[in-house]
Amino acid sequence: MKNSLRAALLFAAVTTLAACQQEVAQDIAPREMTAETLGHYCQMNLLEHPGPKAQVFMQGYAAPLFFSQVRDAIAYTRAPEQVAPILAVYVNDMGASGATWELPGEGNWIAADTAFYVLGSAAQGGMGAPEAVPFSSRESAEAFVSAEGGQVFELTEIADETVLAPVEDIADSDENDAAFNERLDALHKKAGE
Repeated sequence: MKNSLRAALLFAAVTTLAACQQEVAQDIAPREMTAETLGHYCQMNLLEHPGPKAQVFMQGYAAPLFFSQVRDAIAYTRAPEQVAPILAVYVNDMGASGATWELPGEGNWIAADTAFYVLGSAAQGGMGAPEAVPFSSRESAEAFVSAEGGQVFELTEIADETVLAPVEDIADSDENDAAFNERLDALHKKAGE
């Protein structure tokens, strides 16, 4: 009797341990933004910024990382510093009914690897940088290009430099350089008097 009880307890312990080691399926369904949703890089409320957004699900993390700009999410997926494998990436479909630049929509999340992106348009994302504007169809992306300029790309066609390179506003940069040089010249003149 003792041996059968011992065997039953051992079996129960092994079964319990095996069950604990089974991976629980992670919910990677896209989430809607709320007033508490913050951008991963800027840590600002996403609902206060215009343009399309993105969310990235990583293995072992219950909540996605949200991004103020689609360009930033693409850059994140290509940068080496992820702490866990990426399971899914979603972007707003800017061709969806009701999607506007101020309100990119609810329930219009599409898988990033199926989207068509417009790059090089006049549109700026939520943080004021050039944006990779996502659409679920090539036709919607081409209609956007007709109105706003740019070119249509699939995700795999977007060059790393396009999303990883720093963004500079050349006009502002020239103005800032000129103002800096004027102040520097004035300081030199004062020092020489």
